[in-house]
Amino acid sequence: MNHNRTTGLTIVALLSAALLGGCEAPSLTSLLSPSKSEASAAPAGETAAGQAEASGQQPQGGVEASAVKKKQPSLGETIQMVDGVPTVTNPTELTVVVNKERALPADYIPPDLVEPNVPFPFDEKAEKRQMRAEAAGALEKLFAAAKAEGIELYAVSGYRSYRTQKSLFDTYVKTQGAEHAAMYSAVPGKSEHQTGLAMDVSGADAETRLEESFAATPEGRWIAANCAKFGFIIRYIKGKEDVTGYAYEPWHLRYVGKDVAEEIMSRGITLEDYFQDAASAQKQ
Repeated sequence: MNHNRTTGLTIVALLSAALLGGCEAPSLTSLLSPSKSEASAAPAGETAAGQAEASGQQPQGGVEASAVKKKQPSLGETIQMVDGVPTVTNPTELTVVVNKERALPADYIPPDLVEPNVPFPFDEKAEKRQMRAEAAGALEKLFAAAKAEGIELYAVSGYRSYRTQKSLFDTYVKTQGAEHAAMYSAVPGKSEHQTGLAMDVSGADAETRLEESFAATPEGRWIAANCAKFGFIIRYIKGKEDVTGYAYEPWHLRYVGKDVAEEIMSRGITLEDYFQDAASAQKQ
């Protein structure tokens, strides 16, 4: 998440060095299912929805419908201490809450990563082109709807592994300071990008890419008005920095499923607020 273009070359150089050096994460496999391996990117031209169907996964809508009908567990029911780190016990749930107080297992890799068939502003193959299958299928539909209304969108950054996040965070600390890094980048293991359910998006204008000014563009306004219809929320909203722990990011989309997304976006609340409100309602 680049917020200072003047340090761009320095960041790239340091990040490359960090990646080449390698950073092994502590294992937290006790929270994972037996098989969690890297998924290959989608072949060119093949949609995420098609891949999900071919692999026997339930297409978007089926999984989502059943997920929203069941009682959502409270945040307290989905966290446990692992080696002194508050770690989520439901990393594969569409509504998993990952933030500064709730880490993913360090070695967690989403089980169904695919590449959505949407435009990217770069050509190279990279892990950040991937999302979990259901989220990728929803992103394709969102992009298609935007295009039909004359809105040109680009997918900028999706899945990010623990190792990549560590290198990125360390680079931000070195180049922009610890305080800035804490506001705009996640500590390794506490990034939503590692869930495979998040995607940073932009319009064609590189000047507003990953910048707060994106919110005022036609693309940013369209996203805010329509993303919930496809199961996405703007995860880090303005005025809720004390809840999310991060600065306003109008470009950061998080997939949670249509029903949950529509409630969150219509009420102008955060994912944390959603679970807090649900817990309070159940106590009454």
